[in-house]
Amino acid sequence: MALTSTTAVLRHARKHGYAVAAFNVHTLEMLQAVVDAAIESDAPLILQTTVGTVQHLGADYIAAAAEVAASRTRLPIGLHLDHCTDYNVIVRCIRAGYTSVMIDASMHPYEENVERTARVISVAAAVGVNVEAELGKVGGVEDDIVVDARDALLADPEECVSFVARTGVDTLAPAIGTAHGIYKGDPDIDFDRIARIAGSVDVPLVLHGGSGIPPDQVRRAVALGMAKMNIATELRIAFSDAIKRVFEDRPGENDPRKYMVPAKEAVKRLALEKIALCGCAGRGGEAV
Repeated sequence: MALTSTTAVLRHARKHGYAVAAFNVHTLEMLQAVVDAAIESDAPLILQTTVGTVQHLGADYIAAAAEVAASRTRLPIGLHLDHCTDYNVIVRCIRAGYTSVMIDASMHPYEENVERTARVISVAAAVGVNVEAELGKVGGVEDDIVVDARDALLADPEECVSFVARTGVDTLAPAIGTAHGIYKGDPDIDFDRIARIAGSVDVPLVLHGGSGIPPDQVRRAVALGMAKMNIATELRIAFSDAIKRVFEDRPGENDPRKYMVPAKEAVKRLALEKIALCGCAGRGGEAV
């Protein structure tokens, strides 16, 4: 089937108590690997790219590859632009074929976040593209967006209610204590805050900073209302480590296929684990 908007898929996940795994991919092999994992798991899937990856590969190339992948399965597959602060890049990706975009104006004052989000929604809604926005600040590094742990502010449940009502945003990523990258210790997730936000708004919630969160904490967050979990850093590490192992064994290797295949296999194994953890395995037909 064609690439699909993530709106209906995420609403189904929120309603039925599971999350859709959303994987940040940077190469064709990574894209193919997570799609293979979704097919094997019979799971809905969200492919994601950062702004840096769009600049590196081109939105049209990425969308074309994702469209080919989606056309080879009946599973719902969405293509999402992650953490974008630039309105023009968002419009370019929508025109290229992205079915979901994130406007990240969380670093601005609340009123400006509302205004910037509403502007994107006015464009995206006309073509059925899902819009995700963030309240509070998720700590860590995402491309060139750096949020120091001291400045990572948790989302206010009352502001979440107002924000959703005023913007009409489809999907909300509230800061609840997670961080981008790999955690140095156990993440300090505010589960009570998740419950309060989920009990106050009916839009799907997004768990950012999903790499390295202990499985029991992921399951608890999903049970409380998180309908999408982003996985980026762990995927890059699995991909890179597999390539490093090839060159450790064969320093003179010069055939990209000989190191890309094991890298692809490593990403697929990790993707299978994350899909199972999110509870979306076997949900592919339901979410269409």
